[in-house]
Amino acid sequence: MSIHMHLRAVAESEIRDDHTWLAAFMAEAWGNHPDEYAAGIADSIDKVWSSVNDLYAAADGLEADADAPWTLPIYGGRPVAHRAGGDPANPPLMILEPLGVSRAADFLARVSFDELWGVAGARLGGWGGDESEVRQEFLGHHRDLRGFYGRAAAAGHAVVKAVWA
Repeated sequence: MSIHMHLRAVAESEIRDDHTWLAAFMAEAWGNHPDEYAAGIADSIDKVWSSVNDLYAAADGLEADADAPWTLPIYGGRPVAHRAGGDPANPPLMILEPLGVSRAADFLARVSFDELWGVAGARLGGWGGDESEVRQEFLGHHRDLRGFYGRAAAAGHAVVKAVWA
């Protein structure tokens, strides 16, 4: 089974705060994901986004910032209410408003991947590959997220997040 967290940058004025509309928007964006990824307006993380969040949680011990900006790249945002049920057309959705996107971009630009890995890497190495392969995978996610959030923040965009199973 494949499961992904899908992130899509979009102008806040173009977002409807309606789960049905937003799910359709994200489904269309998911269908165009390769092109949107290439354009720098989308990103996705397969299966390990919670572990990427765990990597960023290591910043809690490295930074004095009490408001935990490390939570923003993965789990930051406001949930969009929806009907209960496991319908694939009804995925969990969140909206991270432009201020949050800017804070996430700032965090990702200043945090040291090497320092995060030094604190959390041993806990994240249990994904079946050798540690250097796992480190490279997480470094790739970090670079992608840093670029994605940086571009979204520069454009003043919000980020919509969906989880697809």
